[in-house]
Amino acid sequence: MQLTKWTDYSLRVLMYCAAHAGRGTPVTIAEIERAHGISRSHLQKVVMSLAALGYLETTRGRGGGLRLLAPASETRVGEVIRHTETDFTLLECFDPLLNTCSLAGRCRLESVLHEAMVRFLEALDGVTLADLSTPGMRRLPLAPLPVSAQPRRQRAGTRQA
Repeated sequence: MQLTKWTDYSLRVLMYCAAHAGRGTPVTIAEIERAHGISRSHLQKVVMSLAALGYLETTRGRGGGLRLLAPASETRVGEVIRHTETDFTLLECFDPLLNTCSLAGRCRLESVLHEAMVRFLEALDGVTLADLSTPGMRRLPLAPLPVSAQPRRQRAGTRQA
């Protein structure tokens, strides 16, 4: 699964606001633009959406900016992703109106991938914005993902087409 840039930018905005929640002045779009190199136009749209979803309070004018509406410790990353991703259709077979697969009804791939997505979101439900943006938190090492660039070897006794 690949998250959209919209979700990436949404998480960056929320994490930036969480990391700066204790200061006296609100975060500004210009700050986030400089910190992350995201265009102001994109950020304005993301911020408007996050405000409409109830994640941010926005104040216009001099001294205005962005603040989280709820404490970072109460905002679950899985919830944010569910609100910002528009399409969880990993395969054609996830959508009964589009499914033309000849293996429909004889294949478990849909259910296996659906279960993986449920587990993915459940894992992210266990993570809050505070977990992601607390200063001094140790970065967890990333385990390498098993990726094979080599084609499967021909099994003994089989012929290649």
